[in-house]
Amino acid sequence: MKISVITAAWNSSKTIQDTLRSVLNQRYTNVEHIIKDGGSTDDTVAICEDYKRKFYSSEDTPQTPVKTMKIISDRDKGIYDAMNQGIEAASGDVIGILNSDDFYTSDDVLERVAREFEADPELEALYGDIHFVDDADLTKCVRYYSSSYFRPWLLRFGFMPAHPSFYVRKEVYQKYGLYDLQFRTSSDFEMMVRLFAKNRIKAKYIKKDFVTMRTGGESTAGMEAKRKVNNDIVGALKKHGIFTCGAFRYVRYGVKAVELVLGRV
Repeated sequence: MKISVITAAWNSSKTIQDTLRSVLNQRYTNVEHIIKDGGSTDDTVAICEDYKRKFYSSEDTPQTPVKTMKIISDRDKGIYDAMNQGIEAASGDVIGILNSDDFYTSDDVLERVAREFEADPELEALYGDIHFVDDADLTKCVRYYSSSYFRPWLLRFGFMPAHPSFYVRKEVYQKYGLYDLQFRTSSDFEMMVRLFAKNRIKAKYIKKDFVTMRTGGESTAGMEAKRKVNNDIVGALKKHGIFTCGAFRYVRYGVKAVELVLGRV
């Protein structure tokens, strides 16, 4: 089973080495890493090209599944458009997203993903946990995001599985569509509504910390960003005929506060 990992990047030279290294260090070898660069003006592409030479060559070991890297560098319409282009270019059976400022928490993540999908041919997606760290200390957890509580009915409250831990068979994207660019900050949430609430895909929670995320990013920075995220959440739920209200959406901020407290313990 081949796993395609999509990394959307733009001027990510300060962080992308950690991302690339964590893919290279995965014990599972049948991996295709696709870098979709949005036309960076820093050293992002050069760093990726350097790491590409460190990936295995199928010519060297023709009988063994190997890690490969594909770099696509041109302008796009933002992170979700970059993800869509990566998905369309992917040749893997299963696809996951790993952002350019994130990295795998351990070297057996993709091995576990492959094992779960191979054990159940009807499984369409799986997800797990992630944790957030501060740039100043990548070893210190400041918030632990567990997806264990997730149920599709919680989408109306704005809850979703941790997107960086979400792996799905490519045929699911082919059947139900790619990320909707109408939702500029929360297209991942709309995707979850479409897959879990509307189409009721078969998915499984894995009790495992998949990804280490740096704090920050478009969807987590500032009050204006939060307002945009909330508007996108409302729009995604309305698009699929799911009732929500302001009081529902503020519940998740209480949960985030608890996660922050526990993450620092």
